[in-house]
Amino acid sequence: MNHTPKQCDGHHGRQEPDLLSRRVFMKSGALTLFSLGAGPRFLDRLALAAPTSGSRPKVLVSIFLRGAMDGLMAVPPLDDPNLHRFRPKLAMSASRGASDSILDLDGRFGLHPAFGSLEPLWSDRRLAIVHAVGSPNPTRSHFDAQDYMEMGTPWRRGTTSGWLNRLAAAAGPAPTPFRAVSLTPTIPRSLVGEEPALAVADLRRLRLTMPWNDETVDALGFDLEKLYREHSTGLLDRRSRELFAALRAISQEELSQYRQRRSKLYPRGELAQSLMQIAFLIKADLGLRIACTETGGWDHHVGQGTVSGPFATQARDLADSLAAFWNDIEPYHDDVVVLTMTEFGRTVRENGSSGTDHGHGSCMFVLGNRVDGGRVYGDFPEQLDPDLLFERRDLPVTTDFRAVFSEVAGKLFDVDEDERIFPGWTGGRLPVLW
Repeated sequence: MNHTPKQCDGHHGRQEPDLLSRRVFMKSGALTLFSLGAGPRFLDRLALAAPTSGSRPKVLVSIFLRGAMDGLMAVPPLDDPNLHRFRPKLAMSASRGASDSILDLDGRFGLHPAFGSLEPLWSDRRLAIVHAVGSPNPTRSHFDAQDYMEMGTPWRRGTTSGWLNRLAAAAGPAPTPFRAVSLTPTIPRSLVGEEPALAVADLRRLRLTMPWNDETVDALGFDLEKLYREHSTGLLDRRSRELFAALRAISQEELSQYRQRRSKLYPRGELAQSLMQIAFLIKADLGLRIACTETGGWDHHVGQGTVSGPFATQARDLADSLAAFWNDIEPYHDDVVVLTMTEFGRTVRENGSSGTDHGHGSCMFVLGNRVDGGRVYGDFPEQLDPDLLFERRDLPVTTDFRAVFSEVAGKLFDVDEDERIFPGWTGGRLPVLW
């Protein structure tokens, strides 16, 4: 996996200057709490975010598949002759029983064999698939589409916060500084905003510093805990001690031991390592509510492959990593929902390089005990006839991604403020959760 995959229309991860305020980012391997012009009020806010006792929190794990995953390769219709006509090299066999054939899900849809480790979760009705889903904005730019999806406003530029940050605000006061964590080198746009969030690619490199501004971070290198001790009294002093006690709970020794115990359970890829660390945070009971990670490499314009090749490699890594994560957090199954997303799908017709180009609709996976699984949701065309395709070339988007996001977020966190989380959207939720 590559956190900054090579895609064909620019460099992902750019940030507008005004979005740097009140956010967290990685610098020189250190986890840095960053707030322009931060002062005592910011310290009060963090102190009051110290862990509190109570019931186990619900956790949403968001995985962005960057590069545009081919939903028709991942979850193809089983008996559509048009798919084989449009993809003479890429369409796979649906013959029953063959080891390299598509896995039959429900008689209408299949699952690419590289996703085989997810089939038991489907059979247990813990995994649902939403097909022909995506953004209503038809842009074929990776980076515009990713931004629109992460901000949750597909027709609005300049949105200053991400949908997950707005969800964090709607879900109530932060019970812990670990409420929203991204296992990525920089904060994803979905977590940009007023609510505190952390970004750290590897918990083994975790330490806290508190710069007053970006220019002085290297020169000053303030120790945040020392700053608390010197400038806090009363409730702030007590809360700050609780805060740093929680941070010290993530000891390098404990993390190292955890990784050693779980090393045979997880694949070796970066996505698996990120999910392993998310599992560690969940089981540390530090109040994690929102966790993000990502995996790139889905932009297969050339030599996409079938049972083997680049797509199968990415699919197997995703499926095996998800299955390992789910097995790892077994006592927490009732509290966790995993949601995958991708910026758009691929063309129905393969190109001259045995790959696929930028399309429109794709598919999402939703995993959890609260998921009404074992079903493929969405209004999928009866046949992939050109007259039924978007611009006669792509799987249409018949389910707005916000219908899925709002359903998962709303029911998991008992939030009924869809308009607040997705400004300007008036659509209904897709009922994929109990």
